[in-house]
Amino acid sequence: MNSASSDTQANSMIYQETVRIRGVPVQLDAVRVENQTFIISGKSVKTAGLRRDKEEWLEDVQNPEEVVRALKNASAKIDLFRFWQRVPEREPKFKYYREWRQVAAIPVTDYKYWFTKKISPKARNKIRKTAKFGVIIQETELSDNLVRDIMDIFNQSPVRRGKRFWHYGKDFETVKREMSLDLKESIFITAYHEKELIGFIKLLVADRYAMITLILDKMNHREKAPMNGLIAKAVEICAARKIPHIIYMMWRRGEHGQFQESNGFERIRIPEYFIPLTLKGAIALRLRLHKGLKGAIPERTMVWLLALRAKWYFMRYARKNLSPVE
Repeated sequence: MNSASSDTQANSMIYQETVRIRGVPVQLDAVRVENQTFIISGKSVKTAGLRRDKEEWLEDVQNPEEVVRALKNASAKIDLFRFWQRVPEREPKFKYYREWRQVAAIPVTDYKYWFTKKISPKARNKIRKTAKFGVIIQETELSDNLVRDIMDIFNQSPVRRGKRFWHYGKDFETVKREMSLDLKESIFITAYHEKELIGFIKLLVADRYAMITLILDKMNHREKAPMNGLIAKAVEICAARKIPHIIYMMWRRGEHGQFQESNGFERIRIPEYFIPLTLKGAIALRLRLHKGLKGAIPERTMVWLLALRAKWYFMRYARKNLSPVE
């Protein structure tokens, strides 16, 4: 056995990696290939990919062919390999089967151009309104006081945007630990009104963009439009630091998508690749089951199901005199 094949075999050993799903640490199988960690997820169809909670947004898959070889030689059967290109690489670089993902991104040049040309008149008025209310929006260092203020925002309601809010009810040490993740690469932007935190953003700065990992406000201060003011400050900071894009994860449905569009986010279409490694993987891809049963649900049906879920949560927590946050 030559050294290259020996290295591939060594790198194909399955081990346990801790990832965070909705803030909860979970142990999942993983494979290391060329200094990158590929998490194995799925029950009936096992799919390997970079960690969705972080790495797939921060890293490119350097050598897909080598990864495919390693995954096929893994000590456990893996059916599919998925990866995607990151903003701003819109044109497909590989000939594998691909689908398209819609990423929400602000191309950043300078603040004045964004404010005057890229956002809606309604968003401009809201940013001016934030200033008129005397809201102080600035970059802030993480501290114990800020953690406590963030907890107040987390604990407004157990439901947010029609689903259970997984930050609700966490204790101080848990929130501090989670807010401290990737602290050296993070920027906190806060919105205070009369010493009360009414909104904040956590930005994670990567190699080619800044990514919004959290943006939340206080429901009883929404007339002050802190969310719009926070986005404006993020653009100002990124323009000053020559960060070319701000990413707000995937393009959202409904009012959330309208908020993104109003504030200058664009739908950037990027390719996502799916490579079958087994016959089961090839069949799942052919039957469009490669994203699980959830991925096979038609868009209209999914919108209806999400609305039904939101209504159920509203009724459930209304009986407990807890107001869901929209």
